[in-house]
Amino acid sequence: MFDQLLFPTDGSDGADAVLDHVVDMAAAHDATLHLLHVAPPEPERRPSLTGGSEGDGAGDDPSERRRSDGERFVSDAAARASQSDVTVVTSVERGEPYQVITEYAAERDADLVVMPTHGRTGLSRLLLGSTTERVVRRSDVPVLTVRPDAATDLAYPYADVLTPTDGSACATAAVTFGSELAAATDAALHAVSVVNVAAFGADIRGPLLLDELEERASDAVDAASDTAAAAGVETIRKSVGRDVSIHDGILAYIDEYDVDIVVMGTHGHTGFDRYMLGSVAEKLVRSSPVPVVTVRQPREE
Repeated sequence: MFDQLLFPTDGSDGADAVLDHVVDMAAAHDATLHLLHVAPPEPERRPSLTGGSEGDGAGDDPSERRRSDGERFVSDAAARASQSDVTVVTSVERGEPYQVITEYAAERDADLVVMPTHGRTGLSRLLLGSTTERVVRRSDVPVLTVRPDAATDLAYPYADVLTPTDGSACATAAVTFGSELAAATDAALHAVSVVNVAAFGADIRGPLLLDELEERASDAVDAASDTAAAAGVETIRKSVGRDVSIHDGILAYIDEYDVDIVVMGTHGHTGFDRYMLGSVAEKLVRSSPVPVVTVRQPREE
């Protein structure tokens, strides 16, 4: 299932909490774990009045100190990973964090990027915090986000995989990924579609439109079930529900069925059909009590 896993780290408590989980994943799949730190871009050197360039000398260059810190972060993480006999590649690069992470993942043919939902506080949080959301939106490689405060309770392999779907191409790509993950770990797959009953307000066509959406949701869940069965998943649970918000419906399902991980597309249908998924993925990344894998629609589509 996984050959190459990418874990960006800023040495924060958040990254540290998630490291053990990604190491468990790499060990279970005999995957290579890439540990990446992104240091700030190298500043421009301006000529000084006394000759030479301002900022000469590592001691005067904060970016050099950050790079040195980054080397220590990945080195410490590699030492922990080596205790589980995981093959590790370390790298410290410069640039805009989300751009470096997405480019690194694509260039190294990573199967999955694993990131905490936030990193350090203050200025340093930019290394992961808001960067995580940018990576989720832009990465062509699936991204697994984990809340650091929940990481200590995580176990791998997962037992129950939830794939919310609206039948869109992006959701279908996520169902395929989730089905392969469930098959590889002997997990049960939950194919779920939640219809937003609050989407139509006072529209007198509401009942008819709701029936139409429920029919589409049922078709999407049936298609997801077929995909899971074709992937070799033995235990499949199907569900179509109604809720005042899709986000709340998915969270309620996670709680009721003790789901271990959610795999979903980064966006659903557009226009009228956006009520099925829309921006739910970003909301779940911020609030889900369990890890969330976000999958983008393949570029060729």
